[in-house]
Amino acid sequence: MAKLTSTAPLPLTRVGNVPADRSRPADAFAWHDARAHTKAEWHCFDAPLQSDGYRWWYVDALSEDGRSGLTLIAMLGSVFSPYYAAARRRGPTNPLNHAALNVALYGPPAPRWALTERASQAIERSSSRLRFAKSDLDWDGDRLRVRIDERTAPLGRTVRGEVLVTPRTVTDTLIELSAAGNHCWWPIAPYCDVVVRINEPRVRWVGTGYLDSNFGDAPLERHFRRWDWCRAVTGDNEAVVQYNVDRRDGSQPVLAAKVLGSGEMRPLPVLPIAEANRGVWGVQRSTRADTGTRPQLRETLEDTPFYTRSVLDTALYGQRVDAVHESLDLDRFSARWVQTLIPFRNPRRR
Repeated sequence: MAKLTSTAPLPLTRVGNVPADRSRPADAFAWHDARAHTKAEWHCFDAPLQSDGYRWWYVDALSEDGRSGLTLIAMLGSVFSPYYAAARRRGPTNPLNHAALNVALYGPPAPRWALTERASQAIERSSSRLRFAKSDLDWDGDRLRVRIDERTAPLGRTVRGEVLVTPRTVTDTLIELSAAGNHCWWPIAPYCDVVVRINEPRVRWVGTGYLDSNFGDAPLERHFRRWDWCRAVTGDNEAVVQYNVDRRDGSQPVLAAKVLGSGEMRPLPVLPIAEANRGVWGVQRSTRADTGTRPQLRETLEDTPFYTRSVLDTALYGQRVDAVHESLDLDRFSARWVQTLIPFRNPRRR
């Protein structure tokens, strides 16, 4: 990979100002060539944000022995924040006043989960660095370094250390998730090398991971009912990604693609719908898998009233793989009883 350099960030309202494809069916995703803007833009933490909008960077990883995992989500405009949702009901809201770093450690020796929302005075950002109070993300050449200093809720246990994420390649494709192009997804690096060095609690492992970014100019629940997503490593420097979206306009686009070591994304045939067992809260775990197979739930990482994250033992295109999977129910998220529960795990600090 060439060394990344700062460039002008992508506009949020259209991906790279690419004109809408009028010949594209309403229930299909729009794909755009990211190389038209250079591969550096996804690493610019100071990209502009519109009122009521958001941008996040997501990392997940599994250890080489399969016993431990990690998820990091750096959010500007915390999309699942009840405080942000309440502020938007009062009028246009600055997303930087609702920012958070979500840290989740899974497996031995000590699972941890932290998500503290910060006001704008605790946020600093430049092209290559993003700070959340005592935690930060920064680019060291082609490597993302995440320094973590957070506390869990409601128990207040410390999570402190660092995670190093090194993409093996960067994809050349941006995807519009909404028909209007105001919600976008860049599967930046579906295959990364990850080093975890957490001091409190003491956690050390290496493994493989995934890096992407989503951004938009409106709340997710305004345009989507639900979605499910999964990714799996399928070969040396290769990965498969799937996205199934249920939009408010009634369209239900599906994405299935292989990411090659070169960074090229190639469409794959869409597989049949398959269901894994639901969690305690009953959120549907839909995905797609080879005909005649059913995904097996290897581990539940997150099980909430509106969101699940899981590791599935599944079959994709003739290959048995472990896939990281998520299901999101935005009707559930919008329910008043769910909004009342979230602050117990998602405190807000200035």
